[in-house]
Amino acid sequence: MPVKTLKTVEKQSLTSSERALKCAELAFDKKAFDIRAVDISKVSSIADYLVIISGGSDRQVQAITDSIRTGLKKYGKVNDIEGANEGKWVVMDYGDVLVHIFHDPLRHYYDLDGLWSMAPELELPKAIREARKESDF
Repeated sequence: MPVKTLKTVEKQSLTSSERALKCAELAFDKKAFDIRAVDISKVSSIADYLVIISGGSDRQVQAITDSIRTGLKKYGKVNDIEGANEGKWVVMDYGDVLVHIFHDPLRHYYDLDGLWSMAPELELPKAIREARKESDF
């Protein structure tokens, strides 16, 4: 009887800032807008980065969520996802990075941007920084 050899697949790892940037890029690929990555490591112990993203509809919020989940799978699984079925406000917990994906009207209502305004922003590529809601053009 031949002996099977197991092939081990080693997961690549990302730093916190690389994971936050990757989340922003994957969201941008799904036409997300008003994307911000905030370094909260000095003001909170809950995570190192907070990525705040807007989508124009519940379907788009769900598509953004799926894009981030599948795009980061090779770097490790998401710890928890809340709100994905409704698509109004999705929270993805990667331990070092928390991702908040909002249907745009809820983002303004809960104002996480204002809550974390004292934290410095991670520099995102220009195209991602400038992505705005189409009706804002």
